[in-house]
Amino acid sequence: MRASQVLLVGFLGLTLLSAEISAASVARELEGVRFEPKLNVEGRDLELRGIGLLRYKVFLKAYVAALYIEPPLVDTEEVPAGRRLELEYFWSISADGFAQATRDGIARNVNGAEYAKLSDRIERLGGLYRDVSPGDRYSLTFLPGRGTELALNGEALGLIEGDDFAEAVFSIWLGREPLDEGLKEDLLGKS
Repeated sequence: MRASQVLLVGFLGLTLLSAEISAASVARELEGVRFEPKLNVEGRDLELRGIGLLRYKVFLKAYVAALYIEPPLVDTEEVPAGRRLELEYFWSISADGFAQATRDGIARNVNGAEYAKLSDRIERLGGLYRDVSPGDRYSLTFLPGRGTELALNGEALGLIEGDDFAEAVFSIWLGREPLDEGLKEDLLGKS
């Protein structure tokens, strides 16, 4: 191979590598909702794993969700300790609606004894919810050693302690009986 060919191959390789790195650092958008490729939460770097759309009664768009996790992003359903779920809504939803959906979603994914153990914390989370309007964004962030933080439009509303609680609340979207199997696959980056 001549020197000019080696330089050309090397240049093309660097160009492709640069394009891959750039693609990984570009915000992603779905249904007009934008999510940053990376977040730093209390000193933890989280990377966007996947985004998806939840439809209500097949036709109505309910919200777009994004899952952020600590690297490395491995191809598994195991979700690392540090994680964040962001949900941006297309409809107004009441705080009571969120509280009931949380109860129902956790009940689908844990047994009766686990639910009883978590019930006080589930109710505390239910009390943190606020009514949302289209364009509002909730985030649930698991902060290892501290708990799960609920925030609305970037404003922290409260923290619920316990790794067991984090597993239960994230199971609403990522558990054995998720709210929507397609959304789970999208969030895990499997589709």
